[in-house]
Amino acid sequence: MENPGYSSGFDGLHHPSDDDDDEMVDIAGATLDFSATDDVPPLSSGGYDEYSAGSSSRAAGMNGSGPTKLVDPLEDPLPGVGTYEDFNTIDWVREKSKDRDRHREITNKSRESTVALLHSVSDAFSGWLLMLLVGLMAGALAGGIDIAAHWMTDLKEGVCLIGFWFNHEHCCWTSNETTFQERDRCPQWKSWAELIAGTAQGPFAYIVNYLMYIFWALLFSFLAVTLVRAFAPYACGSGIPEIKTILSGFIIRGYLGKWTLIIKTITLVLAVSSGLSLGKEGPLVHVACCCANILCHLFTKYRKNEAKRREVLSAAAAVGVSVAFGAPIGGVLFSLEEVSYYFPLKTLWRSFFAALVAAFTLRSINPFGNSRLVLFYVEFHAPWHLVELAPFILLGIFGGLWGTLFIKANIAWCRTRKTTRLGHYPVIEVLLVTAVTALLAFPNSYTRMSGAELISELFNDCSLLDSSQLCGYKQPVNTSETGVDNSLADRPAGPGLCTALWQLALALIFKILITVITFGMKVPSGLFIPSMAVGAIAGRLLGVGMEQLAYYNHDWLLFRGWCSPGADCITPGLYAMVGAAACLGGVTRMTVSLVVIMFELTGGLEYIVPLMAATMTSKWVADAFGREGIYEAHIRLNGYPFLEPKEEFEHSSLAVDVMRPRRGDPALAVLTQDSMTVGEVETLVESTHYSGFPVVISQESQRLVGFVLRRDLLISIDNARKRQDGIVSASLVVFTEHCPAQPPEAPPPLRLRGIMDLSPFTVTDHTPMDITVDIFRKLGLRQCLVTHNGRLLGIITKKDILKHMAQISNRDPDSILFN
Repeated sequence: MENPGYSSGFDGLHHPSDDDDDEMVDIAGATLDFSATDDVPPLSSGGYDEYSAGSSSRAAGMNGSGPTKLVDPLEDPLPGVGTYEDFNTIDWVREKSKDRDRHREITNKSRESTVALLHSVSDAFSGWLLMLLVGLMAGALAGGIDIAAHWMTDLKEGVCLIGFWFNHEHCCWTSNETTFQERDRCPQWKSWAELIAGTAQGPFAYIVNYLMYIFWALLFSFLAVTLVRAFAPYACGSGIPEIKTILSGFIIRGYLGKWTLIIKTITLVLAVSSGLSLGKEGPLVHVACCCANILCHLFTKYRKNEAKRREVLSAAAAVGVSVAFGAPIGGVLFSLEEVSYYFPLKTLWRSFFAALVAAFTLRSINPFGNSRLVLFYVEFHAPWHLVELAPFILLGIFGGLWGTLFIKANIAWCRTRKTTRLGHYPVIEVLLVTAVTALLAFPNSYTRMSGAELISELFNDCSLLDSSQLCGYKQPVNTSETGVDNSLADRPAGPGLCTALWQLALALIFKILITVITFGMKVPSGLFIPSMAVGAIAGRLLGVGMEQLAYYNHDWLLFRGWCSPGADCITPGLYAMVGAAACLGGVTRMTVSLVVIMFELTGGLEYIVPLMAATMTSKWVADAFGREGIYEAHIRLNGYPFLEPKEEFEHSSLAVDVMRPRRGDPALAVLTQDSMTVGEVETLVESTHYSGFPVVISQESQRLVGFVLRRDLLISIDNARKRQDGIVSASLVVFTEHCPAQPPEAPPPLRLRGIMDLSPFTVTDHTPMDITVDIFRKLGLRQCLVTHNGRLLGIITKKDILKHMAQISNRDPDSILFN
């Protein structure tokens, strides 16, 4: 990746060369060919409508006059000019300027006629209409995914005789033969052993059910990985690292396309149903962003402007979490805190509206049949006591340690997958992990059930009529020991609970190990549910331990005064909830949004303080071992050009230390404003593969005039040769307002001032790098030119900064793959 010239990684239009990136690039585990066609129009497919109204006076000055009709990109926009190549970063400043000019033109025209006024109103309303459509589409898809996943998960255990499309719970709803002890057994639902062997009991029936469970798990996972490989390689993984990178301005064509949406929706259902240790929450963010990107093509304002489109994608990320957890406010905060790079106030309002519409749509579909937005909605009644903050903080410490351990182990495993032959056999890897998961999960009822059902079981607060093993306490001798609201006083553990605790301890070890190798495989895989499951198991174990400690030692000073005999002191389900939040916080480093999501899940205002304490402790502990969350770690592993806003730059280097060219490098590749011919420009472009060139007055003076993108240059020259008479290799390329004097027999000049950025960002050679990094972060720059007393010295690209930061952190600078 080290290239001579002014930028090591300024890779524009892809020209294979000996020192270029490999033709096949591995992104998020998907090996893709640069030459592959997109499944949707590129993220920026509009023409060059840059300085439309606000630059009319400038355009008039640039056009000049001459005997020959000259083609000027400002007068006659060329398709492709002003757009971006794949795996490149957008120019935020240019995109925002383009939108301001477009808005100014519409506003000026609206005063001229009623039609123009209506167009202005529709333009203003289009953003809200787009949010409505995104919310409706994402909510409908999420409802379908929930229903299908629930049905296919139950299909591994049996089938409903009155309608194969009913899941286990819906099948037994209408039955009059269910009991509280065996509420999931009814004549209408038959296990595979009953259908094949004719009996539901005995070792043979157990073996039949075991084998059918493994068969369905392998079938679902095989279909998922095959569909991903064959139709949409981008549909694998969580999607959140790539969404974060795209929102920071990077372009990954096809990542948010229609094929990715279709395949991710189907394979997400298959992957979740296979019983693998993964969730659907992260992929639902990707699905919602795909919906938003596709719907953006209906509106010119968003189709032709990359910055505006990213505002919509930020709102779509909020929609994804809203439908995943039934937490619209938590979704908005998640987008703001964790995903978005640029989040203006207008985007906050639209995110709120879109999340509301999506949650309303999901509620209308009612996928779980309980009038709730989520499968594990619970409500606790017993208050918590100040003494319990100690075990809550202990859970926070566990969550932070688990998060650190998981990130390091998972990144090491994913790096092994990328650098060894393991990565060449994704189907075999998925099938092996599925087989191991199914073999080990079936004997234990807590690992056999889906992640959402497990969390629901662990969050549950035991009542008098609860038949769960986790509620296997010794029954009270008299009814005076029952508390209020049908809740039970603390009781001694019975044999059922002791068995359940052993099973949960084994499930905890299993989940910790299997999640490390599952996340990052070539199937859609979310991390929220597995992380929450680990924390919920640990929390429930600690909660039951605290409950038994309080029951047998209520005269201790620790419990005296608030935990009297016969009182409902400890709620183990609350500990499970706090543990789930702590572990998810340790892995993702979320704080505010996580607490709000957990609060919206449970509806318990009084439990915000325990959640805050555990989440904050988890973040502090995890940050002590490394400030990267799992998504930032995967961004770095994949080499994406992402400048982390939370990372501090603490080195005292200057711009001159980072810029290209360095000492001993060839001179900077530049264009002159009026002394190069078309042939010379084409030779320069063909001999390099940089994505842009500074324009100077002359090779001798090196005084900076502007900056022109390689893509715009190539398109303009190619178009001029086809459409403009007399343009040949000897024609002069002019970036000035007026052409220099030429001999009468000279061919007509090619004027390209219209495609030149007249105000490129510049810093002096003595600008501290911490200020330069802040400029790149806050303005979203692609490159910045370095000058000394007005003379051009070099250039700093986003990739140069990332490489410099990697060197400071003792990481491999060549791990940054893209510009």
